[in-house]
Amino acid sequence: MTATFHSLKDHFLLAMPSLSEGIFAGSLTYLCEHTEAGAMGLIVNQPLNLSLRDIFAHLEIDDVRVSGDEPVLTGGPVATERGFILHRGCERAWDATLRVTDEISLTTSRDILEALAHGDGPEDHLMALGYAGWSAGQLEEEISANAWLTIPANSDILFRTPIPQRLSAAAAQLGVDLNLISTVVGHA
Repeated sequence: MTATFHSLKDHFLLAMPSLSEGIFAGSLTYLCEHTEAGAMGLIVNQPLNLSLRDIFAHLEIDDVRVSGDEPVLTGGPVATERGFILHRGCERAWDATLRVTDEISLTTSRDILEALAHGDGPEDHLMALGYAGWSAGQLEEEISANAWLTIPANSDILFRTPIPQRLSAAAAQLGVDLNLISTVVGHA
């Protein structure tokens, strides 16, 4: 008997304390896509030592009209040289955008970076380098092994909550304090 697939697209993955090493330790990941073929998301609470200003300079974007002080995040271990802009929808169409929900989109094209540099981009946005990816069934296995808690995503946590508080804010929506969860895994 096959289990019915349930997509976790537009959900948060909260790293359990058992994920104590590597890039996912203490992470909050936003799932942009989840199908039977696999999943893709961005870690949204781990800043790099880079700012948007650094990205604008690296890409030689001229006429920058914003401070660009926002930190760039570690999005995950895959394609770490590639930039991903997660943003609330706006009127403008971009060259390469995946619409995650009616409210949230993921854009990978240079035109959104130029718009952000010129002060014309979406107000609510975050930038990550790299992404997290799972092959078919891999994420489901990790969830079964108690590596992750899942909860429907909240755009205010993504865009309005300070980066260091995002994981605890998501956990609080579940009524959970991750500091009180044991690192020992067990099944009844």
